[in-house]
Amino acid sequence: MEYFHRQVQLWGEETQRELQQKKIAIVGAGGLGSSLAFALGASGIGEIHMIDFDEVSLHNIHRQIAFKMGDEGKNKAVVNCELIEQRCPFVKAVAHEGNFSEWCEKNIEVDLIIDATDNLPTRAEINDYCRGKNLPWIYGSVEAFHGQVCFFEKSSFRDAFKITSKTPAGITAPIVMHIASLQANLCLRYLAGLSVKKDWLYYLFFNNEGELITQKFSLPKA
Repeated sequence: MEYFHRQVQLWGEETQRELQQKKIAIVGAGGLGSSLAFALGASGIGEIHMIDFDEVSLHNIHRQIAFKMGDEGKNKAVVNCELIEQRCPFVKAVAHEGNFSEWCEKNIEVDLIIDATDNLPTRAEINDYCRGKNLPWIYGSVEAFHGQVCFFEKSSFRDAFKITSKTPAGITAPIVMHIASLQANLCLRYLAGLSVKKDWLYYLFFNNEGELITQKFSLPKA
């Protein structure tokens, strides 16, 4: 328990031991995914599945904090899982080199899925899978200096968003880590049995005066 001392101060040894029984899947091992791997990989969650078909490219490294020069060409999920287990010997990190559909076919039971993708169609797939399994999931997206987060339980992503093939344009590194941090906090609170506001979309952005604005919207129940 010494490794998790500061967390144990928050919620006690029993809750920390219960975290060891939890399993999550992170879909995408790039910007959001690697920040989530850092934030959650040393938290004491028992099993973390990282899913990604993509390989590290040079232009990824500035905002995808798991990667360093020399990692180009390596699978992102594999690199993240190696890093998780190097930092924390108390977690099992499993890399899945493929897309989300391929992972679904494995029928792996988890307590929560976290979206760390960069496209709407895959998020729609996550939504459909989780609704079919009655499983909660955490959505996160980033673009430029702003981002969005939502803990989905009863609402449908398809009802809230128009599904297109649009992908983000420019992205700053700090907003990636910020949104992933919010997703990680929601994840830990949920798995630890603490209260979480569900089916509310949080939108963070800078206005024309440079002020950071946070807006929240209640999503309709499906």
